[in-house]
Amino acid sequence: MNTLTPLTPRTAPAAVAPTLEAVSRKFGMLPNVIATMAHAPAALNGYLALSETLAGGRLDGRQREIVALAVAQANACDYCLAAHTLMGRGAGLSEGDIQLARRGSAASELDAAIARYARDLAQHRGRLSPGELAALRRDGLDDGLLVEIVAHVALNQLTNFLNHVAATEVDFPPVGV
Repeated sequence: MNTLTPLTPRTAPAAVAPTLEAVSRKFGMLPNVIATMAHAPAALNGYLALSETLAGGRLDGRQREIVALAVAQANACDYCLAAHTLMGRGAGLSEGDIQLARRGSAASELDAAIARYARDLAQHRGRLSPGELAALRRDGLDDGLLVEIVAHVALNQLTNFLNHVAATEVDFPPVGV
């Protein structure tokens, strides 16, 4: 049961009602995590702005979903695992790719480094050894990608943590932690 009630465009603060309507049109539904985040307009607007900005970064849609799945698994977020499994399929990830991402791996060397780094950032709170960073660089992550992935992990940590606090009802096909 939710500990924070998701809002609707009718019950949300006037400042975010149009945003909720726009998200609903974009996805064909209003995800409960977004509806819950609407309790704090600054948080919702910041989340959406960072998400949109990062979508224009160097990681492609598949890689962004790999990060999201690795982080959701590391944080045992059933809501985000369900959402990003569905979105990962839409971005071209196979069932095998999804399972690898959840384990912090992938089929290609670069994608495996991305998944491992995302998982390790979440699990170790950003504290990686110089040796771990050197290995990631050998696997193709330059400083720009290292920073961009930190931003993606932070974005996903936000929703993972909110879903834990809010006990957000999963409104995507469930997949289990």
